[in-house]
Order: sequence, then structure tokens, then C-alpha cells
Amino acid sequence: MTAKKMIQTRMTAKKTITTEKMMNINITCRHMEVTSALRDHAQQAVEATLTEFTRIEHVHLIMDVEKYRHSAEVIVQAKNHIRVEGKEESDDMYHSIEAALNKAQKQLRKLRDKIQDHKHTESLGELEAHSLPE
Repeated sequence: MTAKKMIQTRMTAKKTITTEKMMNINITCRHMEVTSALRDHAQQAVEATLTEFTRIEHVHLIMDVEKYRHSAEVIVQAKNHIRVEGKEESDDMYHSIEAALNKAQKQLRKLRDKIQDHKHTESLGELEAHSLPE
């Protein structure tokens, strides 16, 4: 095998490794014991909510209980130094998790749309058509 073919096979192998989707989910509980049902619900909710964003590398979910306040905080880290946080407090931990994930999802969607649409400009013909009275 020549050196050129060896380099090509290594590059193709590297491409297959980098295209695999890897998202680390870390769940932390403060002032409470996490049940298996709550942990499973949290993991499934994170996976279901954030699957449309392919650049996510790490998700940290922090659950906290203080008297009757159940708070959930989601910290999402993605490629290109993107960091998004969503916090929510309510009287139900399941509701807090869902609401915090929805806030983080909304922020990620806004960032993604901003990145995708940053070069969109109207053409000169479109500008003239909008400015002329009919």
C-alpha cells in the first residue's frame, strides 16, 4: 500500500469517528436523593428536547430542593464556545426540568438561526420593489 492510500484510509476512518453523535449528560442533585424514575425522566427529556442540535457536547442538569421550591438548572455546552443556561423553579421537579429544558432549547434555536441567517440580505430588486408605491 502506498503512503497516499494509507493517508486516505486514515482520513476516512477519522471522519467516521467525528460524525458519531456524542452528548454527555451529567445529573447532579442537591439536598435530595435522586430516584431512578426521576433520573430516567431527566435523561429522556434531555435526549428528546436537544436531539435537533448536533453540536451539543455536554449537558449538565442540576436539581435542587429548598423547602417547597424545586429548581432545575440546565447548562448546555456546544462546539464553538457556545454555552446556554436555563433555570426554572416550581413546586414540581418534573415541571421544573421540562421548563428549564425548554428555555435552553429556545436559546439554542435562536443562536442556531442567527448563525444560519447572518448573511441574508435583500437584493437590490427586492429593495426597490418594497420602496416603490403602487
